[in-house]
Amino acid sequence: MTATNGSAILRVALVEDDLSFQDSFAAAVVAAGDMILAGTAHNVAQASRLLEGQPVDILVVDLGLPDGSGIDVIRAAHVAWPSCGIMVSTTFADDRHVIPSIEAGATGYLLKDSSAQRMAEEIRCLHSGGSPISPRIARQILLRFRPNEPQPEALAPLAAPLSPREREALQLITKGFSYDEIAELMSISRNTVMTFVRRIYQKLEVKSKAEAIFEARSHGIL
Repeated sequence: MTATNGSAILRVALVEDDLSFQDSFAAAVVAAGDMILAGTAHNVAQASRLLEGQPVDILVVDLGLPDGSGIDVIRAAHVAWPSCGIMVSTTFADDRHVIPSIEAGATGYLLKDSSAQRMAEEIRCLHSGGSPISPRIARQILLRFRPNEPQPEALAPLAAPLSPREREALQLITKGFSYDEIAELMSISRNTVMTFVRRIYQKLEVKSKAEAIFEARSHGIL
């Protein structure tokens, strides 16, 4: 099978239990035009059965699965499908998750709040031999492996600390609630939630949910 430009269609599979991300990922693959979603699994058990079938070009794996770790899936896929590019999908942009993933066989990192276009671009990058990874994750890796380099000191307090309500909103974002759900849980309007989110991004100096979670953890807010 070939795309309209004559290149081969990329066969992609996803191991993910988050229904919202599953839908977003599937839509991104369909919109790309040069790839198809050839298989899905929602947990480790289903992923094991998936790996018994025909190999795909790119396998995207969530780390937090309901019946085990995505690291085990990555390790098994690296053995079963040695020519398959393996990419992690996660909200956790820190070396505690990155390093074990790389050691298991992953060569790319896809943050879950990436746009559809960005998802497709990173899949293509991985297939062409690249290793798509966010700058923040790359920096964590470099600091970890740089010889004779002291580990970074704790970050300075934020110039503008998060308010209690902003912290509450961030906690709910971290747990995966949608903005509408957060509005209901906090008894505020969706517009107020969006205002909190903008302030959180400004104070943490970030542009995405994944970066906000990472920076909040780094500062000890979460």
